[in-house]
Formats: sequence, structure tokens, C-alpha cells
Amino acid sequence: MNPDPTTNDTEAQAPADPGAAGTPADELAEARRQRDEYLELLQRSRAEFENYRKRAKAQADADRQYAVAALAKDLLEVVDNAARGAEAARVGGGAQGLVEGFEMVLKQLHDTLAKHGVEPIDAKGQPFDPNLHEALAHRPHPEHPEGTVVDELARGYRLRDRVLRPSRVAVSAGPEK
Repeated sequence: MNPDPTTNDTEAQAPADPGAAGTPADELAEARRQRDEYLELLQRSRAEFENYRKRAKAQADADRQYAVAALAKDLLEVVDNAARGAEAARVGGGAQGLVEGFEMVLKQLHDTLAKHGVEPIDAKGQPFDPNLHEALAHRPHPEHPEGTVVDELARGYRLRDRVLRPSRVAVSAGPEK
């Protein structure tokens, strides 16, 4: 027998598992508690994701803004040497000294660009490729077949596998007829 008359045998034997069958009011209360818990978790996750998205966008904007920092820093030495060359020409280094100075600066510029993956595109004597070349003129040429680059009007450059600027070229129309 049950020594406590306020409890009945079915309550004493009811399992402690919250998923077990209880009164409809208990089940409803449990469902609401879980709903509120899940809603809070969803709201927290949504807020965390929104904060992450804002941080990622800010980082991407900063990366874009300062992407050229390494290149600019390396080019500052070239600017310094160009300034020194101009000063030397002003003082009276002569035309030959000026030419040598600018050739050194040009070589230093090409070396700096190559260090950052920027390479010139070879064009002269190559078959015309619209992915690498921009044809500005089409002229007859006795030595080159039609479609061959015969003159480079402005050098093109690529950054690794992407074309930064196509070579501006004159293309052979073949021998004159």
C-alpha cells in the first residue's frame, strides 16, 4: 500500500523521462520550452552570422584598399632613384649620364614588377592573339605572313595568368600584292 494518501500509484510509477507520456498540459509546456530554446538559439546564431558577415566585409574592403601596399613600397626605391637621376641631370651629369640613369631606373622598375608577378607579353614576330594583343594597325609586310605581329606600339603586361594590358600592335596583312 501507499503510505502517503496524497499521491496515487500511477504518479509514483510515472517515468522521469520528459519525453514520456504525461498530461497534455505538460507536453504543451515542454514543447513551448523547446520552441523558446530553439528560437533563442536561432536568433543567437543569426546575430553571430551577421556579425561575421560584417567583419568579413570590412576585412575584404581593407584588403582591397591596401592590396598594392607591397608593390608601392618596392616602387618607392625606384621613385627615389628617378629623383636622384633628375637631380644629377640638373647639376650637369650630361646627356649620357641621364640616359644611363633612366636605363637603370627602367631596369629596376621591370625587376620590381617581375618580383610581384608582372611580366611583359612578347608580341613582335608572334602570331596575333586577340587575348594578348590589341590590333591598332594592319599593314602589308614583305617578310611576315598575314596575322603576324610586325610592330609593338605599346608593350602589354600580364599578372601571373591574367592580362593586365594587352600589347598594342600592328599586324601583317601579308606581302603587298
